[in-house]
Amino acid sequence: MSLSRAEKALAREECIVAIENAINQTTFRWGGMKLVSVDQFDRATIAELFSVTDVMKSMVNRVGGCDLLTGKILTTIFFEASTRTMCSFETAMQRLGGQVVRVNASTSSAKKGETLQDTIRCLECYTDISVLRHPQKGSVPGVAKYTVNPLLNAGDGVGEPPTQALLDLYTIHNELGGKVDGLTVVLLGDLKNGRTVHSLSRLLTNYSSITLRMVSPASLAMPDEVKEALDTSSITYTEHRSLHEVMSEADVIYVTRVQKERFEDPEEYLKVQGTFDICAQTLKDGNAKDDMIIMHPLPRVGEIHEDVDSDPRAAYFRQMKNGMFVRKALVALLLKAA
Repeated sequence: MSLSRAEKALAREECIVAIENAINQTTFRWGGMKLVSVDQFDRATIAELFSVTDVMKSMVNRVGGCDLLTGKILTTIFFEASTRTMCSFETAMQRLGGQVVRVNASTSSAKKGETLQDTIRCLECYTDISVLRHPQKGSVPGVAKYTVNPLLNAGDGVGEPPTQALLDLYTIHNELGGKVDGLTVVLLGDLKNGRTVHSLSRLLTNYSSITLRMVSPASLAMPDEVKEALDTSSITYTEHRSLHEVMSEADVIYVTRVQKERFEDPEEYLKVQGTFDICAQTLKDGNAKDDMIIMHPLPRVGEIHEDVDSDPRAAYFRQMKNGMFVRKALVALLLKAA
């Protein structure tokens, strides 16, 4: 049954109260945060974020949006192409009643030689919070020390996309009934350039008895710096060249595309492109668990066939929706929390 205008207004006010209550119950100092790395999070902080995210999800399902951030403006500054990350941040802000200013490489004064920090500092004069994506590794943490307002790292080259890792973990948490400890997670594909798997691996160090199975061509193996970080944690990991070796034990299969844009030599890309793919028959032949999930940060370029999309274990589009919920929670926390 559809709600009347007055009922919708009341429901939105109730949602604002619920969000503010959830934010007020947090103990971490979220307000004004520069979120540049998953290393800023521990298990308690993650739990706080997920609690607020649950409220955001309920709000969207109930009324679509509210006016929590009316009068606030978010800037998305993307020097690298994006569909999902940019749109999820912008939609998150708009569903909270705020507005968005969009900047990209073609419209930025960087074309005139302006430094990245000057671009950000100028934009801060007009807006309240910034989201930055840049092709150079380390660029976002590097510029964060120059900023005053809250800043969110939306990806820097092959470095980190912390908000992606957080939404990935939220998806795992939700899909598997709140369980993260003790899971076996298969990371498949381009583990060298796939920054999503770098950040997710590090975020999972907050949990116990995690097993990672890293499946990739030898030339696209997980970087040593990520493995060294795992070596100091309780995570167990092994490296493989075949998905079939590990599929039957997987609770999560996290698939990444081979990132053509990261290859300087097109011939090297062609050698590894299409090395792995998953179709309905692959899952059957590999004795995949009935309650496992398949994830992908998207876009996909053939590594997961469309005949998998109707399988209830295919969680990647639910994963995308979770991105908006998690980013709503982050924006609200950074702007509204003490």
